[in-house]
Amino acid sequence: MKYKHLKISDILLLEPDIFKDERGFFYEGFNQKKLNKIFGEKISFVQDNYSYSKRNTLRGLHYQIPPKGQGKLVQVLHGEIFDVVVDLRKKSSTFGSYVSQKLDGVTKKQLWIPEGFAHGFLVTSDSAEVMYKTTNFYDPNFERSIIWNDTNLSINWPKCSKILMSDKDKLGSVFLDTDHF
Repeated sequence: MKYKHLKISDILLLEPDIFKDERGFFYEGFNQKKLNKIFGEKISFVQDNYSYSKRNTLRGLHYQIPPKGQGKLVQVLHGEIFDVVVDLRKKSSTFGSYVSQKLDGVTKKQLWIPEGFAHGFLVTSDSAEVMYKTTNFYDPNFERSIIWNDTNLSINWPKCSKILMSDKDKLGSVFLDTDHF
């Protein structure tokens, strides 16, 4: 498995080794031992989440505050997404900035997002199936959401005709009014 640090260095893009032949392909999507070595510490995952979304669906920007903060390992099983991660760590030199990354079901690249970040994505293919592992259980009492088009963040989302969102995501807070880490 190869990996690289993105513009916000705590965000990692992981690229598994994919073995292809005339039958199809095989890859190791998760290996605790290899991830521990890459992360330099033991990260334990407690929950797997799956979503299926249609084109132009925007989910996020979601996060959970301490003590229920979550790290996430995100991958696309089918389709393509424009994935966004926002730094919410007040003491970080990249506080308030974001990184974006295309993830798809062909390359099988994964994004590691530690605690202290908001996460969201826009489906850019006809549909997408996304799976992500979390380091803490979902708890609605600690869940927070930032509005996707906050002018303070100036996220350069791909253009689309009509965004599909949940009512909850439409009511996300602006970055300056949210709980930070």
